[in-house]
Amino acid sequence: METATRRTPGLGEVIGRLLGEGRQLVADYAELGILDARRAAIRLAWILGAVLVAAVLVVTSWMGLVAASIVFAWGRGASWPIALGIAALFNLVAAAVLGWFTLRLAKELPFTALLRQLRGRDPEPPQ
Repeated sequence: METATRRTPGLGEVIGRLLGEGRQLVADYAELGILDARRAAIRLAWILGAVLVAAVLVVTSWMGLVAASIVFAWGRGASWPIALGIAALFNLVAAAVLGWFTLRLAKELPFTALLRQLRGRDPEPPQ
């Protein structure tokens, strides 16, 4: 009966196996990242589509409310031009408030906390 001796792998074989396993591990993580990014992109598309549909529904309901208020004012004795003018004025005021809100949001640039930290500045006091 012949005894089978097991040969111990050399240093080159161990390093080669280690590099192969490391490469496979990186490839697996890269594939996982790609699949996760794809899933996130699909969900983002669905969210953006839903937001778009919701925005259209809000706009049409807003137009219905404005039209109803114009008809109500006309039914109470206001002339069409005055009722339309009041509705237009109300829309302009609402647009101005939204514009002011947007400007307040846009004043703080993205990554300001990160840039402030990298530059070594003290944090701004809470508002």
